Amino acid sequence: MPGLISRADMAARVGQSVGISRWFTVDQSMIDGFADITHDHQFIHVDPVAAAQTPFGGTIAHGFLTLSLLSAMVYDAVPAIEGVTMGVNYGFDRVRFVSPVKVDTRVRGSFTLAAFDAITPNEVQKTLDVIVEIEGAEKPALVARWLGRRYFGGTQ
Repeated sequence: MPGLISRADMAARVGQSVGISRWFTVDQSMIDGFADITHDHQFIHVDPVAAAQTPFGGTIAHGFLTLSLLSAMVYDAVPAIEGVTMGVNYGFDRVRFVSPVKVDTRVRGSFTLAAFDAITPNEVQKTLDVIVEIEGAEKPALVARWLGRRYFGGTQ
């Protein structure tokens, strides 16, 4: 975890990068586990022999698997805000799956603070522009605008 930052210091970083995560390897066991949990066993994800016959040349991660890795990536990259007692995922304004994540490749998240808005005196909304890069690839795996709420001193 990259440490703590004050509420005022976070607000001052609007428009700036707030972190880049470490690389995460997306292997077949991760893809298979995600398929089992989500009941999405489409061959392009779980059947290496059949997937080898596609233009991808092998299995690819589910787009939603790549999206779900954002939670680990943000904890790895973005400083926590001092005094926050709870945070929740508020959703996305935009998500685009730009490029497939092929099995055994590495991805990482790059986070820019797009907005930091007070909702109440004890609640803020943090808006992050996210790019998930694929190591060695020209195009990213996904781009998104992610909204999170943070609460100070309890919930409203």
